[in-house]
This record gives sequence, C-alpha cells and structure tokens, in this order.
Amino acid sequence: MTMPDALLRRALELAEEFRGRDPHLPVFPRITVEELRRALGGPAPEHGEPAERVLNHLVRGAEPGIVASAGPRFFGFVIGGSLPVATAADWMTSVWDQNGPIWSTSPAASVVEEVAAQWLLEFLDLPRHCSVGFVTGGGTANFTCLAAARNHLLRQAGWDVEADGLQAAPRIHVLIGEEAHVTILTALRMVGLGERSAIRIKADDQGRMLPGELRRALAPLSGPILVCTQAGDVNSGHFDPFFDLIQAVRERAGWMHVDGAFGLWARISERLKPLTHGAELADSWTVDAHKWLNVPYDCGLAITAHPQAHMAAMGSTAAYIIPGQGRRDNFSFVPEFSRRARGFTVYAALRHLGRSGMRDLVECCCARARQMARLLAPQPGVAILNDVVLNQVLVRFRDDDDFTRAVIARVQQDGTCWLGGTTWKGNAAMRISVSNWSTTERDIELSANAILNSARIEAPG
Repeated sequence: MTMPDALLRRALELAEEFRGRDPHLPVFPRITVEELRRALGGPAPEHGEPAERVLNHLVRGAEPGIVASAGPRFFGFVIGGSLPVATAADWMTSVWDQNGPIWSTSPAASVVEEVAAQWLLEFLDLPRHCSVGFVTGGGTANFTCLAAARNHLLRQAGWDVEADGLQAAPRIHVLIGEEAHVTILTALRMVGLGERSAIRIKADDQGRMLPGELRRALAPLSGPILVCTQAGDVNSGHFDPFFDLIQAVRERAGWMHVDGAFGLWARISERLKPLTHGAELADSWTVDAHKWLNVPYDCGLAITAHPQAHMAAMGSTAAYIIPGQGRRDNFSFVPEFSRRARGFTVYAALRHLGRSGMRDLVECCCARARQMARLLAPQPGVAILNDVVLNQVLVRFRDDDDFTRAVIARVQQDGTCWLGGTTWKGNAAMRISVSNWSTTERDIELSANAILNSARIEAPG
C-alpha cells in the first residue's frame, strides 16, 4: 500500500469516527476561540511534518470547533445536511482533482454539468433552453444573474456594458422588495448598480411584494427596468406573487429576477408548486444546491432564460484556451475560471433521489416545520408570527424582545438543537429553518421541548 493510499484510508477512518459521534452532543461546540487558536495555531512551521501526523493534528484541533450543521437538529440557517451519496461524490471530486472550467481540462466535468443542468431544469420545471452556471452559492448566483440582466437591458438600450463600462451608460432602475435578501444588495454593488439606488417596494405582513405598489413605483420611470423578487423569504418562507409582478415587468420590457435560494425547490412538489405560480415566466433564477438538494458546500446555481446575455456577461477567452467546439465550457456561465467541478455532487444527488425522492425531501422538511409550529403555538406566551407555508417558523415569546432573545440564548446554550434570532416587522423573533434530509419527527419533538423548557425559565432579576 502506497503512502497516499494509507493517508486516504486514515482519512476514511477519521470520517467514520466523526459520523459515529454521540448524537446527544451539543449541536454547537462549547469551545472558545482562544482554545481553538491554541490547538491549531502557533508559529509558522519552518520544517514540514509527516502527512498522517498533520491530518491527525488537524482533526484533533478542529473537531471540537465543528458545528453539527450537517445533523438533524440544526435550524439556525437554511443549511441542508449532506446526503451520503453527495458526500461520497464530493470525496471523488477531490480525488479526481479536476479543474472544471473548460472541456479541455475535464471532459467529464463538462458533460456532468451539462446533464445535471438539464435535469435541474426538468425538476424545477423551468424553460428547457435556459443556461445554468454552477457557482459557489446564492450570493454569487445573484451576482451572475444580475450581470446577465445588466448586459441584456443595456444592450436593448444600445449600450455594450462589457466593452464600454457603466460610466456613461443609461441608468437601470432597480426595484426590490422591502424584505429582499442581503445578497441581492451585495450583487447590486458588485455589478455597479449600487444598493442605495434600489427602490424598495412595500410588502404585506408575510413579506410578499405588493403588485400595486410595484406598478405605482414603475409609473414615473423611463429606461431599463430590473425587478428582483424572491421565492422563499429567508424569515417567513413566503413567495412573492410572481404572476402579477411579471405582468407589470413585461409591460416595461424589463427583466425579472427570482432569488430562490431554497424556495424555488418548492416547484418539485405538486402541493407546494402553486406558491411559485408565474415564477417560470421570469428572466433569471438563483437556487442553492447546498440547501435543499443537500449536497456539500459549496454549490449554487445561476439560471437565465437568456443564454447569450449570460455568456456575454461571464464568458472570456484567450489565445491558449482551446474552445469546446460544440461541447460545454463551464466557465462561460460563472465568474470563476479555475474552479471546483461542482457538478459531480449535484449529478449524484439528483440521480440518487430522482424526482420523487427530491419531492419527498422537500415535503418532509415542510411537514417538520409545521409540526414544530403545532407543538409550540398552543403554549402560553408563544406566538407563531408567520403562516408556515414552507420550512420556516418565526416564534416570539411573551411579545417581548428581551425575553425572546433570552430564550434563543438559552436554547443555544442547552445544545439539544441550534437556532438563531432575527428581527421581523420590527420585533425580535426566533427563526427555525428545517432543511435537512435526516430531520425526524423525534428530532422536532426533542427540539420543541428544549425550546419550551428554555422559555419557562424566568429571566434573571
């Protein structure tokens, strides 16, 4: 057995030990930053160490600081656990070590992304001609789609933004919901449109953009129009009314973008799909594979109905690049050139689950969110702030900001589950996100009991 084989076998042993850990350990690690620094830090090494010793040291030092976010009782963010088949495919991705930008560097990565992209469009029931880029996550996907939107809108106005920049370009009017995700604002900065220039459109009590308000905001505007909507509000889980919104956008020959990092997966379910009615008519969409598809970090998807604008915004070339000549060059659809071959994990997850398995995964998570709301809602002093239509539950205690924050802190300290806080409509709230394939009814029962026990403890003083 060669040394590389021995090292990989040791890595497998350590991985098995980690996955076999006591499931009752706290979800969030009880270790300080100083302790982690002592375990992992020190002077820069002058001389190297044997590879297995380095691996053992890394695992011993890092594991006490590893969050069980891949486990069934992590509800703090919309973070999906990794399906075993996706983890295995991710290991193979690392072993193969493919640079995934062009056919010439990895024919397999090219074809796998091509196939996975078509399967994704079928699963999400989006126009089959769409282009798909495999990026790092929702933020980069939003940037990629808005760059394509910028290209398309300014080209319609007679301006080549990729060649001539923005300094003398026609102004693009950007309209976003008042509950838009922060990565939309970051993307607007990155494409040079600026977050401050975005016009905020009022939303209802569940965070859904109001079509009448959008029409009123559009009325005095002239020139290119970009409207950013969302499928699955990061707090309430709700969906903008896409069909009504798209009518207003189309009247102005504008571009409508759907930020659907996790909510767009609702389209896989016949029961949930009506929430997304009209989303298929948009111009671009983002979705995270490392959320509800439950593949390892990182993998986001940028999808556009305008492949030429997408490639014009992202594509580049050089004399030494051998073009694919009818075969997919993955770099044409993403900001990166050197990049991980992300399609392997997506391909494995889609093939393993199939349409029915993906539907069951999404519907099960939503059922667990409803179960959590049912267990918490009847208790005195507990209020569920949102209509639980998806996988998000917002909870408030005693209608009191300080007490709600105290309950969140106690739950985090208890360790049975981990969840976070947010501010919703000006009030502090607990936010519970269910997006892991392995979360069971028992996990929800244990977590609900931990939350209620934390809420029964009187605040100090």
